[in-house]
Amino acid sequence: MMIRLAFASLLLLATPAVAQAEDPPERVLSLIVFGDDACPESKGDEIVVCARRPESERYRIPKKLREKPEVSGGPGWASQVATMEQTSRQILPNSCSAVGTYGFTGCTAAAIRQWYAERRMQESAGVP
Repeated sequence: MMIRLAFASLLLLATPAVAQAEDPPERVLSLIVFGDDACPESKGDEIVVCARRPESERYRIPKKLREKPEVSGGPGWASQVATMEQTSRQILPNSCSAVGTYGFTGCTAAAIRQWYAERRMQESAGVP
């Protein structure tokens, strides 16, 4: 009796697996049609899904691309350029480093650049 009950429960569990063994369609098309354009007919074992948009949207840039991206809070372009210039300055002439050519001649220029940067920071903070 127990064996028959176990066998019957196994058959019940296996039935959905057999039903799902059918092959999916060969091709699924998702299209956007505009205005009164006809949705193409499906051929054979393919599925065609159409979304209808107004005719005024036909030649417009998609809405996702029209919207301005939100500011991510990362560094601005000017800050990135300043960082690249500062990084590459180490190997250029007048760099005030032992690595680049004419490295020792740039120490005065580096001090002046630093002074101007500090002055700009004070002015932006409102300190005279």
